[in-house]
Amino acid sequence: MKLKNLFAPLAAMLMLGGLCGAVRAEAAWPAKPVTIIVPFPPGGATDVMARLFAPRIEAAIGRPVVVENKAGAGGTIGTYQVARARTDGYTLLWGTVATHGIGPNIYKNLAYDAVADFEPVVHVVDQPYVLVAHPSKKITSLADLLRQAKERPGQISVATAGVGTAAHMLFEKLQSDTGASMLGVPYKGAGPAMADLLGGQVDLAFDVILTTAPYIAAGKLVPLAVTSGKRSQTLPGVPTMAEAGAKGFVASGWNGLFAPRGTPQAVVEKINAAVNQALQSPEINRRLLSEGSIPVGGTAADFAGFIQAEIRTWGVVARQANVSMD
Repeated sequence: MKLKNLFAPLAAMLMLGGLCGAVRAEAAWPAKPVTIIVPFPPGGATDVMARLFAPRIEAAIGRPVVVENKAGAGGTIGTYQVARARTDGYTLLWGTVATHGIGPNIYKNLAYDAVADFEPVVHVVDQPYVLVAHPSKKITSLADLLRQAKERPGQISVATAGVGTAAHMLFEKLQSDTGASMLGVPYKGAGPAMADLLGGQVDLAFDVILTTAPYIAAGKLVPLAVTSGKRSQTLPGVPTMAEAGAKGFVASGWNGLFAPRGTPQAVVEKINAAVNQALQSPEINRRLLSEGSIPVGGTAADFAGFIQAEIRTWGVVARQANVSMD
């Protein structure tokens, strides 16, 4: 009994010391550079967006922020790496609709749980897509496309960036929502798909406004409709899918920051505040809107709710189109 009484205060002191150390460690964040993993190749729309915000986050937290590309398997390799990273706030994920909306619904053996393995930090931007056609195809509107698809089922070709990508799922959603029958042509990435579309080897494609706007301006592509709920400020003359005849069709690509599940809430809040501050910058806003992106921001809880809704939405599309991958 005496020994127990002797060691009880010591145990309490050790416990208190451990808690104080954890508090000090959390309060000291960041004490070293922070890495943002982009699970896609350099130079793509996701990578460009991460590198646009990294310096702003760096300025806000006072430590270097490094962007590192870990591409492969539709974004799942880099995403899995972050899911298994230490929960100290020094490894973050620049996630997308592919990693946290579509992927959980199409991969049979996904190595991570899009909800259980991550702390949603902040919804950064939405990136609407635009459906475009090659001028030689004489398809000038969505109504014209649907009419031709009915007359020639399975003959109009639509390029996608690969099976399970956002472009592919938008194509499947268009078929499901309208009853049109077209030919999907998967490529190994958005770049090769766009190259063949510009060359006239395929008829149409969904791609982000950031990528397509210069070709539309040059007359090399014909815009049929944007996938957002409202018209794009970049392409104000282009109708939404709903306006063009695909009622209820609203879907976008998006970017957001995630941390491994268990990352201290104080760290999540600091990163969230840094991104929201960046989104208030007139320079950032002009840049995003000029490229067809839509600034979002908000709380971590807002983003968590959005992720749940996205998983449900793309689950419906995946089941209707019977899209699955090993």
